[in-house]
Amino acid sequence: MTKAPGFDAKFHESFRDLLAWRRDVRRFQKLAPPDGTLEHLFALACLAPSVGLSQPWRFVVVDDKDRRAAIRADFERCNQEALGDYSGARARLYATLKLAGLDAAPIQFAVFADRDATEGHGLGRRTMPEMTEYSAVMAVHTLWLAARVEGLGLGWVSILDPSRVAEILEVPASWRFIGYFCLGYPEREEHTPELEREGWEKRRPPAEVILKR
Repeated sequence: MTKAPGFDAKFHESFRDLLAWRRDVRRFQKLAPPDGTLEHLFALACLAPSVGLSQPWRFVVVDDKDRRAAIRADFERCNQEALGDYSGARARLYATLKLAGLDAAPIQFAVFADRDATEGHGLGRRTMPEMTEYSAVMAVHTLWLAARVEGLGLGWVSILDPSRVAEILEVPASWRFIGYFCLGYPEREEHTPELEREGWEKRRPPAEVILKR
């Protein structure tokens, strides 16, 4: 039997700092991380839990400038449409928010969940097939924390049309779009989420989201 590692008080404190300083970054330096960094982060992401050990996450690295431009154009269209959902002061605030780092981030990739993944033999998905997507999200979160350890920031771009992204990236029809991500060194370090600093929303205390039955 392999002995489990111990996690002392110093590690506990550092781990909490890691969670607190994980940010959805939208402002990047153009400096690229060292070669091999992305592959290292993907390897760590693959340690995430998955339903039935299906490992349904699929990473699509986007280096082609034309595909990046097409993603950027789709974001602009979707963002303009989203603006129409708001009015008054909320619309004016939305128009000022920086919601993506697509212009500066040196690394961009998309994450999909393969609904036809045969690994895991369907275990855990009969009554909740959406566990495939949830598993891919767990991989994203694992990668997010790993990136923070490397001094990198990750930005999740969700203001996109999933079908258009799949078309641009030419992925199989069974792959479900999870998100498009920008990765790089943050322009500046911030402890507080940007949307909170800009007055869009504030964090709720844990007591407000915990129910006991």
